[in-house]
Amino acid sequence: MGQVLGDVLGLAAGVAVSPLPIVALIIVLATPHGRVNGLVFTAGWVVGLSVLGGVMLAIGGQGDAESGGQPAVWVGALKLALGLALALFGVKLWRHRPADVTQAQLPVWMATIDRFTPVKIFLLALLLSAGNLKNAPLTIAAAASISSSGLPVGQQIAALAIFVVIASVGLLTPLVVYLVMRERASGTLGNWKDWAARHNTAVMAVLFFVFGLKLLGDGIDVLVS
Repeated sequence: MGQVLGDVLGLAAGVAVSPLPIVALIIVLATPHGRVNGLVFTAGWVVGLSVLGGVMLAIGGQGDAESGGQPAVWVGALKLALGLALALFGVKLWRHRPADVTQAQLPVWMATIDRFTPVKIFLLALLLSAGNLKNAPLTIAAAASISSSGLPVGQQIAALAIFVVIASVGLLTPLVVYLVMRERASGTLGNWKDWAARHNTAVMAVLFFVFGLKLLGDGIDVLVS
């Protein structure tokens, strides 16, 4: 269990650092029903990661670890492919980052979030977690490591739950600040939103590249061991 957690917690941290979903949540918290909508958004995020990870656990099955406790070969191949894709996308994203961060703009759809119903907010959170180009590969890689570990099903589920909690820290931080500080939180959250909006592309490019290299290294290590 400890070895599995050591393998997936770094990936969870990569999911947690997600500027765009954090900006989306801050906008949601600024809506008239910010408390309810913020909780709905967070629930959608958690469900998205949990379902994606759960599907991967089901596909991977149980007891696929190779002799000596090494991950199965298919896990190495999967991490290699995901790592290559992430690294290449990170390079592309870095090359197309705004030359002047003050000119960086949020996606047009974010301007309409304040008119979203709770159902749409939940679906948006699902998309930003399970459908995110960074979060989905990292979640799949983490769940693949868990499913091939040979751990009993209960421990696999516990490991996935720990992954989801750590991966949600980035969202839980502004939510907790809002719930504790209420009206006083607007200035703090506004500053966070502005910073994340300006540096989103650069941060994401670095994260794509760094975690792409990590998965490449992990995949190669599995395949050659």
